Amino acid sequence: MPLKDTYILPAAADMHVHLRNAPGPIAALVAPTIRPAGIDTVFVMPNLAPKPVTSVDEAVEYKKALERYAPDVGYLMSLYLHESVTVEDIRRAKQNGVYGVKVYPRGATTNSQWGVISLDQFDPILRAMEEEGIVLNLHGEVPSDAASGVTCMNAEEKFLPVLKELAGKYPRLKIVLEHCTTKKAVETVRGLGENVAGTITAHHLSLLVDDWSANVHHYCKPSAKTPEDRRALLEAVVTSNGKFFLGTDSAPHDITAKKGKGNHAAGVFTQPFALGYVLHSLELALQRGDLTPAQITDEALAGFFSDYGRKFYGLPPATRKIKLIRDAAQIPESLKGENGTEIVPFLAGGRIWGVEWL
Repeated sequence: MPLKDTYILPAAADMHVHLRNAPGPIAALVAPTIRPAGIDTVFVMPNLAPKPVTSVDEAVEYKKALERYAPDVGYLMSLYLHESVTVEDIRRAKQNGVYGVKVYPRGATTNSQWGVISLDQFDPILRAMEEEGIVLNLHGEVPSDAASGVTCMNAEEKFLPVLKELAGKYPRLKIVLEHCTTKKAVETVRGLGENVAGTITAHHLSLLVDDWSANVHHYCKPSAKTPEDRRALLEAVVTSNGKFFLGTDSAPHDITAKKGKGNHAAGVFTQPFALGYVLHSLELALQRGDLTPAQITDEALAGFFSDYGRKFYGLPPATRKIKLIRDAAQIPESLKGENGTEIVPFLAGGRIWGVEWL
């Protein structure tokens, strides 16, 4: 049995997005695609270049710049965990629109060169975050290291002891393991307390290792893994019960960065059709037998897309509804903007679910 042709759900909250520098040509192109996707709230990553967002004042200015591009979106801002972040920043955070602090292990992903080597020095920051209800957002990988046997395929699993240690040491700290990609990560998040949750992207629900290794537009960090891992992610979406929610990790890169010589930029751009990609993946899972029709309920979709993320971050429920319609949208071959900017979306050229605001 396929999915229904339409779903009426609460407006979505995407709890992990990259919008790039604002003002800037990529942000100008990408931010206006958020609301047409059926999303009214986004949690914005701070790993900008040449300097990440490390102070509340920088986060406030970044938010104002994004609002000029798309004023009808609620932006939840974040700080990049760095030695320059202060306890006072944490005290001032939430009243200034900052809801989380992102941990990037140094060298693990895009713009992580300013990231952490050890979390031990940040104990006062983490204690303050516990007190203030600021979320700790983890890029859950250790850097690849051939000498230590670490590759993109096991970097997430080798990070999980850090997650367990943090959850034990800071039992009141809200922690999100971002963009889970493995069965082991799903099991670990499920086994920890209510203060620990995980986000799941749209593209990891469909991609496998063979897909990204053959297509630069599917290359991301963390990488897609095995069929068993993908099945665990799909099951987590429909049986979340609040432990998992949408965080697309939509990561726009200009086509020159994705296809140029040398290292290809890591990131899959899903923002304009994020919810449709998830439904598409669920339908493929039904065809493979990875899920059953009874598992894909309106309640499960509403929770994963909207309710669970908002609740975890202390936000009220959505006030608007959206209608998702099968095959109502055409994915362009690329999005083109200022100064020759060109971004290729996931599954470019195909048909996907469309969104109507109610």
